[in-house]
Parts: sequence; structure tokens; C-alpha cells
Amino acid sequence: MILGAGKGTRIKDPAMAKVMHELQGKPMVEFVVDLATRLQADRTLLIVGWQKEAIIEHISKLNPQVEFIDQKEQLGTGHAVQQARAALEGFDGDMLVLSGDVPLLSEKTVRALIGYHRTTEAVATILTAELDEPSGYGRVIRNEDGSVEKIVEQKDATKKELLVTEINSGIYMFQKEKLFECLDQLEPNNAQGEYYLTDVFEIFRKKHLRVSAVKAIDAIEVIGINDREQLESARILMATRATS
Repeated sequence: MILGAGKGTRIKDPAMAKVMHELQGKPMVEFVVDLATRLQADRTLLIVGWQKEAIIEHISKLNPQVEFIDQKEQLGTGHAVQQARAALEGFDGDMLVLSGDVPLLSEKTVRALIGYHRTTEAVATILTAELDEPSGYGRVIRNEDGSVEKIVEQKDATKKELLVTEINSGIYMFQKEKLFECLDQLEPNNAQGEYYLTDVFEIFRKKHLRVSAVKAIDAIEVIGINDREQLESARILMATRATS
């Protein structure tokens, strides 16, 4: 599942979906769809919403196997995943959640995530990264055995939690059935009135279900693109990769 419905307010281009902004002549979401293809996913579901017509037209030509799920109202990442309930009825397996605005992610890193998820028999596994400057990101708080206790958003973190430099990338593996059981319990208890996918981890904790986490070796891979400065940085990084 690829999340690609966001408006991208900080990029300040209401005429274009955020994930359609280009890197090396390709919309960033195309890199993520290509990644899902290389991973040989049984199915690829792309959640669309804002300016969805352009996304559907572009991706359909490249990969007619991609299925599109319409998030008519953008009410958060948890709400986005919920829109796929009918499409996933009858499926009981592992579900990888990718972000359409994280185009630098490598196949090697995601395969490590998948492998660790299955090895630890977790209900969910989070791809994390260590950042020297983690400001703005949700922090991953671990238990003594290395499993995840919770993800805490910066605005809700204690002084001790703010010292943690391991951040949530927004890339996850889930046991699909357990995820959807907990999605039903989400509530929009935040200023935006949105349903956050990260809130399921607190529900997993209360149910004593194991959540694992694995760190990306290269933190650059998990950086999301939210504004024009980050878009330009990603362009430079991708160009550097191509010549190295």
C-alpha cells in the first residue's frame, strides 16, 4: 500500500498532488511504485485523493496492475489505510505501507524490514532511522528487549524522550488482520481532527502485541519530501547516486 493522497500544503502548488512533483524527470510516486514492483508484491494499492486524476493517468500507463483507492476526504494516514478495507477483504497476510513522498528508499532496506518483521513474528515492524537533528519527527521509544513501546510525536514528548534520536520513517510492515482490528479503535483526538496511523501502536501496546523496529543503515533513504527545499535536496542526492 502506497500513501499518496496528500495535498502537500508546504510545497505550495495546489494545482499538483505532492507525489507528482518530479525528480530526474519522474514523479516521486513513480519511484515508489517501481520499488513495489521490484519487491514482487502480490498486489499494489495506491491511495489517491488530492488531484488524483493526474496520478491515476500517469501510473496506469506505466503499470496497469496498480489498484487505486480513493480517499475522498483527507482525514489522516489512519483514515487513508481504512479506505482499502473492502479491497483487502479476504486477504490475511503481511502488508507493507510505503509513502508516496519517500522516493529515495532502496529495495535492500525494505527487504531488511520485511525479513526482520517475519523473523520477530511481530504484529507490526517500523522502519526507523537515527538522525543527528531529529526535530519534527516522531521518536521511537523502545523497551529493554528492543521491541517498541510507543511512537511519541515531538509535541507530546517529554524532555527525556526528546533526547531520543531514533525516528519513525512512516514505513511499516503489518499483519493485515491485526492492523484492521485496531484501525477500528482510532479516534481523531488531535487539533487536526485526523485519524493517525501511528496511533495503532498504542493500541497494540495495550493489547500486549509485539511491535518491532529496524533501523535503516542510511538515514537519507527515509527522508520524506514536504517542501521545495527538501525536493531540491532529493534531486541533488538522486543525481549524486546516479553518477557514483
